[in-house]
Amino acid sequence: MGKLVVAEATARQVAAFVLGAVAALTVVMLVQYRAPAAGLSRARTPGHFSGLRSSSDDQHHRPNGTTARAHVHQALPVAGGPGRDDDHHLHRPANATTITKPNSTSTHAAPSHLSSTHRRRQKGPKEESAEFRGLAAAVARAATDDRTVIITCVNQAWAAPGSLLDLFLESFRIGDGTARLLPHVLVVAMDPGAHSRCLAVHQHCYHYTIPGLNIDFAALKYFLSKDYLELVWSKLKLQRRILELGYGFLFTDVDIMWLRDPFKHVTAYADMTVSSDVYFGDPDNLDNFPNTGFFHVKPNARTIAMTKLWHGARGKYPGANEQPVFNMMKKRMVKKLGLRVQYLDPVYVGGFCRYGKDLGKIVTMHANCCVGIDNKIRDLKGVLDDWKNYTRLPHWEKHRAKWTVPGACIRAEKQA
Repeated sequence: MGKLVVAEATARQVAAFVLGAVAALTVVMLVQYRAPAAGLSRARTPGHFSGLRSSSDDQHHRPNGTTARAHVHQALPVAGGPGRDDDHHLHRPANATTITKPNSTSTHAAPSHLSSTHRRRQKGPKEESAEFRGLAAAVARAATDDRTVIITCVNQAWAAPGSLLDLFLESFRIGDGTARLLPHVLVVAMDPGAHSRCLAVHQHCYHYTIPGLNIDFAALKYFLSKDYLELVWSKLKLQRRILELGYGFLFTDVDIMWLRDPFKHVTAYADMTVSSDVYFGDPDNLDNFPNTGFFHVKPNARTIAMTKLWHGARGKYPGANEQPVFNMMKKRMVKKLGLRVQYLDPVYVGGFCRYGKDLGKIVTMHANCCVGIDNKIRDLKGVLDDWKNYTRLPHWEKHRAKWTVPGACIRAEKQA
């Protein structure tokens, strides 16, 4: 009898334990289901995942591309600074590899670094001004996944067969790691002839028309002539519009040969990274002399304000092109806007004014300090020949390679 009592008591304890456990589990499940409404838990935002692509990254794929195969390329770094809302995309490592599928139907998302007010003010495709009609679509087709586009501008003289555009495109094809950048080059044609020629040799071309401006951009423009000044200042307006669309850009004159990837020399810190004619050894030294024939700009409120101030100052400096005006305004804009400017070392990003002698380091070569398109073409052909000879050398002989002196440009400079 005693054993039965003990067994019954034990059975009751087991049953009570099981019922208690079931009740506790039920309460836990109810709390979990009710937690979002009660504020007990919070879904992670994309920023909480440092090693994964966020949903916003998925929106950065280009729309249907112009080639049948997928492009595989290193993500081009878009410069930024730490600790700001507009720099959230810098969590991706600079050497990350991105695969872009041209047949993707997604579009570039508006970047979060632009304020909601600014995004509301952006003109959609139906609201584009006559001056920039079709620009947004052209930039989107050429841009990288990180919303960066390489821009150059040509007129008919520069785009003619055997002229600067042909040399420019050839440099991408024969450079070290530059062929993959060519699909991200947008050639801006300033006249119908240049646009027609561009379409024959390149996949991304945009005809920039300026309503009300009665200037023939097709003819050869002499340095600092009235038409030349109109041409170079017009480029700045187009660059600002690209920033307003939420894209960063690397602008390059068409008389620059691309021999290696310059994006490796663009830092995350700088809003603007610019080449230099006179370089004092420190990339942060504002006393360096800029060359605005080659510069990278990331899209944010500071850089948009910079381009507005820069272009707005044209009337204060009549007869000057955009480069000396920027040089005169740079310290004021840094102070007023908090703009972050860095300079590129001519050892890597060089030109005829000043360039590194080591072909193992050179990234780009600019036919600056040179007058006359024929002189530029002759000496840039020499640059490409030197590069081809360098790449054919065995690695133990490459250190002996030297540049051919740009003789045509030097003679032209002395005669000018």
